[in-house]
Amino acid sequence: MVTFYRGVLFLAASAFLGESIEFLVNMILVKELGKHGLGLYMSILPSIFLIVLLSSFELQVSISKFIAEKERRYHRSILHHALTIAIIFMSLLFLIAMATIPYVSVFDSYHPYTRWLVIILIPIISFTSVARGYFMGSHQMGKIALSNFLRKAFQLAVFIGIFRYFQFDTQTAVLIAIGTLIGSEVIVLLYLVCTFIIQYQHMKRLPFSNLNRRVVRKNLMSVSIPTTGLRLFAAFTTAIQPFLIKTALIRSGLTDIIATEQFGMLAGIAISIGFFPAFIAHSLLIVLIPTVSKAYSEKDYAALQKMLNHVIRITFLYGVPAVAIFYFFGSTLTSKFFHSTDAAVFLQMLWPFFLFHFFIIPTQAFLIGLGMLKDIFLQTIWSTAISYSIILYLGSLPEWRMQGVMIGMNTGAVLLSLMHYLTVCKKIRVSILTRDLIHES
Repeated sequence: MVTFYRGVLFLAASAFLGESIEFLVNMILVKELGKHGLGLYMSILPSIFLIVLLSSFELQVSISKFIAEKERRYHRSILHHALTIAIIFMSLLFLIAMATIPYVSVFDSYHPYTRWLVIILIPIISFTSVARGYFMGSHQMGKIALSNFLRKAFQLAVFIGIFRYFQFDTQTAVLIAIGTLIGSEVIVLLYLVCTFIIQYQHMKRLPFSNLNRRVVRKNLMSVSIPTTGLRLFAAFTTAIQPFLIKTALIRSGLTDIIATEQFGMLAGIAISIGFFPAFIAHSLLIVLIPTVSKAYSEKDYAALQKMLNHVIRITFLYGVPAVAIFYFFGSTLTSKFFHSTDAAVFLQMLWPFFLFHFFIIPTQAFLIGLGMLKDIFLQTIWSTAISYSIILYLGSLPEWRMQGVMIGMNTGAVLLSLMHYLTVCKKIRVSILTRDLIHES
């Protein structure tokens, strides 16, 4: 538990600095892109993240889980086979992307270079995922934290340097924002790969035991394939969410421009502020996956119960005060940092969405560590289907519009959070009412 808390505290502290920088980055984007440009930028981000997801093949999750479960003498063998898998998968995806992305209509409203910038992401993310997975699994959270900080710091430095001295039209400004995002991933790649090479050279001097290639491949694929499927579904639904929301708003009587601006304020302002405290949840996630995997492989249910209790308490301690601030000081936050009071009502109405997502992130890490990827996938499908149905129906009504959209978002978050929590409790044999450990007879 000492390692768990040390990792969480270190990641949370560095993530706070990173999120603070991210907040400044979003402030610059709101100012420089304008409402319509911000809406375009936020609309394309889910599609870019979809490419990132496919490129990573969720190797960071499967590698970290396998590394945590195995002794150190097996690590070099695991990494050797993981790199082979990453290279093969990256090559195939790169060829497919070269053949298809130039013809994807989603990019038609953006600068022509946007397509090629996205293609460049594929090898960058593939190699970064292997290094990230190793450092997560071996509990070297400092390197993960520093890489996240470098990404945000690079974005801020470039935005300040460019937008302070130059003016651009909307399409070019959006291209620069996307290019900077991808450039920040190059910085992360350089840092993690260089650090990984140094670490790998050190591993060569340690006792070594080889693992059968089929065993490693089977273990990595048993996690990567379902996790990628889960993330793919989440990324796909997130990618279509902007278009779903804008379609609903247009059907309610709003013009395309106003609908885009409304979504821009929702995603670029309200969600930017609301998810600011989520750096703690993401810090928990990074540490929980290998820690839960190791404890479950040893059948240490007492440790799992203790971790769950601590995670729930930590989330309550920061989550409830955070959403209270969003609700009572929404107008102050949106006007002070983004010079917009229109988004305040979005921030206030979405407090259940934010609060329950703070619980979803660590409980999902628990389920991944417990090997319950099928449960995550099915529960995500149910919650998303219900959420999007409500968004499309209520958002299309002239008397509801954005209020209906937010009701749908809140409903989905509440459902998913409860399903995840109840599933974790059942798996580690915890009584939901008393939260006592239930011993097997």
